[in-house]
Amino acid sequence: MIFSSLEFFAFFGCVLLFLAIAKSQQTKKLFLLAASYFFYGYWDWRFTFLMLAMTVVNYALGQCVENAQTQRLKKLSLVAAIVFDLGVLGFFKYYNFFIESANYALQPLFAGSAAGLSPLNIILPVGISFITFQVMAYVIDIYRGVTETAETFWDFALLTAFFPQLVAGPILKAKQFLPELQKKIVIRRENLLFGMQLFLLGLFRKVAIADRLALYVDTVFDSPQDFSSITTWLAVLAYAIQIYCDFSGYSDMAIGTAKCLGYDIPANFNIPYISRSITEFWRRWHISLSTWLREYIYIPLGGNRKGKPRQYLNLWLVMLLGGLWHGASWNYVLWGVLHGTALAIHKFYADNIRPKVSLPAPLYNAITWTITFLFVCTTWVFFRATSFPAAFIILQKMYSWTPAGINWYATGLIIAVPGIFVADYLGKLLYQGRYIQLNRFNHWFWLSFWILGLIFLAPQNPQPFVYFQF
Repeated sequence: MIFSSLEFFAFFGCVLLFLAIAKSQQTKKLFLLAASYFFYGYWDWRFTFLMLAMTVVNYALGQCVENAQTQRLKKLSLVAAIVFDLGVLGFFKYYNFFIESANYALQPLFAGSAAGLSPLNIILPVGISFITFQVMAYVIDIYRGVTETAETFWDFALLTAFFPQLVAGPILKAKQFLPELQKKIVIRRENLLFGMQLFLLGLFRKVAIADRLALYVDTVFDSPQDFSSITTWLAVLAYAIQIYCDFSGYSDMAIGTAKCLGYDIPANFNIPYISRSITEFWRRWHISLSTWLREYIYIPLGGNRKGKPRQYLNLWLVMLLGGLWHGASWNYVLWGVLHGTALAIHKFYADNIRPKVSLPAPLYNAITWTITFLFVCTTWVFFRATSFPAAFIILQKMYSWTPAGINWYATGLIIAVPGIFVADYLGKLLYQGRYIQLNRFNHWFWLSFWILGLIFLAPQNPQPFVYFQF
């Protein structure tokens, strides 16, 4: 069940109706938990048991951390939680990856024999990376004294399973969302207006921009050898816009859905493609992930407290792990390594070279934006390409002009480029609280125009969100 499907609209309508007519707050909260499990189980009901197991284990170990009488027992409970969570993630997401990589590396030793470990037929649970990071953060924050345990098991279960952001974020920390769960669940008009309009904005990003560009991107990236350099460049640009609109569209829909229910979720994107450095890019892109990596990996590694060389190494290590978090593939690892290297280089530049650079601000900003945008687009090639050979073919087409091949000009970009500016502008207004009140005829007219435009521009079949695979 995806947000852009008719099934979700029917599901969410039933959820809103029940919450509007139910009287007991406890009944509403338990119904919302049941609805979240139904939403997750819609893909594969068997994985609801995995999510329940992760909820029970982390809730129990969180209680152990808080109630431990000695520091040793407290630390042992924390380590047990981290080992369990990473063990679940490692088995489902990385077992086959490491087995296949080990078999490939050791292949010369076997001299063509069939020796080696066999991969398992493992189905990756949807959103397992997001769920793992959320429950880990809960126990770690209890250990640090940042937050207390949830008031009830049901509160923590809802924190873990909350369906709007369950499968692709934003990543919620207990200190952010547990206070939200203490609010009374009341369906209010102002929340519905804001949430519905933010949801429609995310739906526009998804179906009118991302899904349409996907038809072009998939064809070029699947057979890069067939296309010319100009077509390849357009496909890379199209993918940069596609993944942004796909993921930020999901985030908008998740935040809008939660707001309709009366809950506030922090924004996950802040117009990242205007960034003038890779550091700024990661402050604007997937904010919940970059914040998580900083708080739970970068700072424990020492952050910037152990000298500049160690800081550069920490940045590199964090992004390497961030790349691996995205998927069990060496493509993602290299993507993370490239971003980690760029972050370290930019930090060195900001510390040692930037103070000596004297250029007019408009020229300097134009140069730094161009470098940042080209770097981000280039590294997206490894994120999207089906293999290393395919990625290198694309890079060769991009940076050594090859007129030979099919010239295919993406008409979807004609809509996407102005569309992304309009969407970012409207998103900024919405997050400032400037939404349509729907108390005049022209308000309803523009809203109806927007909905009809979505119906007209959407591809025939809704596409899964890109980040569902992570």
